[in-house]
Amino acid sequence: LLTLCLTGCLLAPGCQGAQGRFAYKLLHDLFANYSSALRPVEDTDRALNVTLQVTLSQIIDMDERNQVLTSYLWVRQAWLDAHLTWDKDAYDGIDSIRIPSSYVWRPDIILYNNADDRFGGSMETNVVLRSDGHITWDSPAITKSSCKVNVAYFPFDGQRCRLTFGSWTYNGNQIDLRNRMDTGDLTDFVENVEWEVLGMPATRNVITYGCCSEPYPDVTYTLLLRRRASFYIFNLLLPCIMVSFLAPLGFYLPSDSGEKVSLGVTVLLALTVFQLLVAESMPPSESVPLIGKYYIATMTMITASTALTIFIMNIHHCGPGARPVPPWAKRLILHHMARLCCVYEVGESCKSPQQVLGRPVGREEPGGPGESPGEGEVGMEAGGCHRDRCLCHHDGLLRNVNYIATCFRRHRATQRRTGEWKKVAKVMDRFFMWVFFLMVFLMSVLVVGKAA
Repeated sequence: LLTLCLTGCLLAPGCQGAQGRFAYKLLHDLFANYSSALRPVEDTDRALNVTLQVTLSQIIDMDERNQVLTSYLWVRQAWLDAHLTWDKDAYDGIDSIRIPSSYVWRPDIILYNNADDRFGGSMETNVVLRSDGHITWDSPAITKSSCKVNVAYFPFDGQRCRLTFGSWTYNGNQIDLRNRMDTGDLTDFVENVEWEVLGMPATRNVITYGCCSEPYPDVTYTLLLRRRASFYIFNLLLPCIMVSFLAPLGFYLPSDSGEKVSLGVTVLLALTVFQLLVAESMPPSESVPLIGKYYIATMTMITASTALTIFIMNIHHCGPGARPVPPWAKRLILHHMARLCCVYEVGESCKSPQQVLGRPVGREEPGGPGESPGEGEVGMEAGGCHRDRCLCHHDGLLRNVNYIATCFRRHRATQRRTGEWKKVAKVMDRFFMWVFFLMVFLMSVLVVGKAA
C-alpha cells in the first residue's frame, strides 16, 4: 500500500504535465483550419440554435427624465459548433477547455433598445468549449436601455422596462434564438434602495421588419419594477401636507396682526419650491404626476385663501365711513353663521348669542348710545326750575350741550357699525378656515386613496 502511494505521488506531476501537453495539442488541432468568421454548421440551409439566459445582478440607475435604465446583467449564450468537436480519449480524457471568446465564432446578439452612446458590448471573457462542440459563453455587461416611463402615479408608480435581445444580421433562417427559461434569473440580484423588482418574465417574438422579408426572432425580458415610496413620502408629500394645513390657519390670525397675507404668500412660495423639485426629476410629458396634481390643487387653494383674506381684511378695516350692515347679512352671518362657527363676544356664548343683534339700529336702551349723560336730568330741571335762576334757559349753553350729545351719539353709532363689520369679518374668517381645513383633508385623502 505504501509503495502504491509513493508511486502515485511520483507519477502525478508527470500526468499533469502530459495533460497540459495534450491540451496544447488539442488547441492546435482544433484551430488549425478553423475560421471564426463563418457560421459553424454542417448544413448552411439549417438554422443554428442559440439559447439565451439573462441574470439581473443590479439596477444601477433609473433616469426618469431621460427614460434610461442602467442595469448590470450576466448574459449566458449557448450554441453548438460543429467544427470544434474531438474524441476526449485521444487527448488524455480532456472533456472541456476554456479559451478566449475571440477564438471562436460568436452570435452577434445585441440589445435592440440600447440607449448607450458608446454602444459598448459585453466583456471579452472566456468561453467553455466541450468535446461534443457545445459552447457556453458567460459575459457580464452594464447596459443602458430605453424605458418608457409613466409617472402618472408618482411616487406610487410602477414601471415596465423591456430588454430585447436579438441578432443584428442573422435572420430566423440562420439563427434560431430561444430563451432558456421563462423568466430572468434573480437569485443573485442586489436589492435596490429605490426600486423593488416584482418579476422578469421572458417572451420569444418573431418579427418581420419593413427593411427585410425574413423573420427575425428576439427574446424580450420585461422588468417589472415598483418604486419604494418611503423616501418621497417623508421628503415631498408629508411636508406638503403639513404646509398645506398652515394655509387655513391664516384665517385664524387676528386681522390687526398684519401677518395674514404674509403667511399665505410664504406657504405659496414653499409649495412652489416643492413643485420645482418634482418637475426637475420628471420627464417633460403631458402626463402630470399625482403629487404634481396635489401641489397644483394646493397652490390654487392657497391662492384663493389669500384672495379671500384680502377681501375679509378690507371688510375688517372698512372704517367709520362704512354703511350699516344689511339686514340679510345680520341674519345670515351675525346670527346663523356666528352660531355655527362658535364666534361670540365677551359675555355671550355659542348657546346664548347676543340678542341685541336682532333689533333695529335706531332703538336704544335707557342710558345707551343715543342719550348723553345728564340729558334727562337737564330736561326735568328745565320743566320745574325757575327761569331766572336756572342756566338751562340760556340758548348758547343749550346749543353746546346738544352739539356734544349729537357728537357722542354719532361716535357711538360709528363704533357700533365698525364693530358689526369687524364681527362680520371674524365670522367669515372662522367659516372659511373650517372650509379650507376640510378641503385640505379631502385632497390628502383622495391622493392617498388614489395611490393605493
